[in-house]
Amino acid sequence: MSTTSSIAMRLRSWGSALLLPGLAIFTALVIGAIIIVATGADVLSAYGGLFMGAIGTPRAIAYTLVDATPYIFGGLAVLIGFRGGLFNIGVEGQIAVGSMCAAIVGAFVELPPGLHALAAFTAGALGGAIWGAIPGWLRARTGAHEVITTIMFNYIAIRTTDYLIKVPFLDTESSAQRTPFIASGAEIPFIFGEDYRLHFGFVIALAVAFLTNWILQRTILGFEIRTVGANPDAAHYAGMDVPRTIVSTMALSGLLAGMAGAVQVLGLEHNLKAAFSAGYGFDSIAIALLAASNPLGVIPAAIFWGALRNGAGLMQLNSGISINLINIVQALVIAFVAADQIVRQLYRIRSSKGNAMSLTRGWGR
Repeated sequence: MSTTSSIAMRLRSWGSALLLPGLAIFTALVIGAIIIVATGADVLSAYGGLFMGAIGTPRAIAYTLVDATPYIFGGLAVLIGFRGGLFNIGVEGQIAVGSMCAAIVGAFVELPPGLHALAAFTAGALGGAIWGAIPGWLRARTGAHEVITTIMFNYIAIRTTDYLIKVPFLDTESSAQRTPFIASGAEIPFIFGEDYRLHFGFVIALAVAFLTNWILQRTILGFEIRTVGANPDAAHYAGMDVPRTIVSTMALSGLLAGMAGAVQVLGLEHNLKAAFSAGYGFDSIAIALLAASNPLGVIPAAIFWGALRNGAGLMQLNSGISINLINIVQALVIAFVAADQIVRQLYRIRSSKGNAMSLTRGWGR
């Protein structure tokens, strides 16, 4: 096969993968426009404000990328679970544990600059990995379903983190409920200066997305994750250690979630406040759905989510429409992606049998 034919096939594959999410977004925006008209507001003013607030200026673009950074890590965390046939609802708690570990190492451990940032980031990633591996072990060894255990572990992680922030690691010199600021040597530096807020955590997120794609497509671990996710019985008969793969999948998912918490603390906040994560983990489920089965698809999905989040304020200011319209648009996007037959029927697209992504293998497996 010639290089030109290979590139053409790859482009067609990418186009096919992007078609349904793109149409889902378009349809959600159209319905959002109908809602805006029904409330008496101006569609052009509302969507113009959304556009300008999201990508209308260099600073707006930088802020959108800042908002997208934790979503890239979180979306990858959920997607890894999906590819392994597991539904990791615990990304929210794993982000909380990762952020706490990074904040503790960043504020209370003394290390040389650079090495300090690496140690704090690693601590956050490992904290998330350990917290994710526990429900994986429970699933592999006892059959406890990961949906239930990860939901419960969210409560444990969030409440424990909240206690740690307010009691043993509270900054008593601050009126806010937060940890002390991390050392300057533990900070992830800004790319264009503090005014733009964009830090090198975004670059790390892009690199991790490509690395995750490589792991899934080119390594033995990735092959095992995909095989166990598709058919654990076939994987077992092929000689794979299915319980070990389940634990590894959840640990890798937690590792990525812990990175999300770590980059927020080290790159942006420089301390850990109570109620820190603000729903990143749950939004990451939507981003993983929007990206389908492609880790690289998480990047545009997360940027889109960050753009909606960042542009919502100016949209409200320009048109007077409620900022909650963005939540409606997000919900519609996910509804159309999850129920893709609606989009296929609307736009008369032929059904594809081979690209469905298994979110979970069910309660009895």
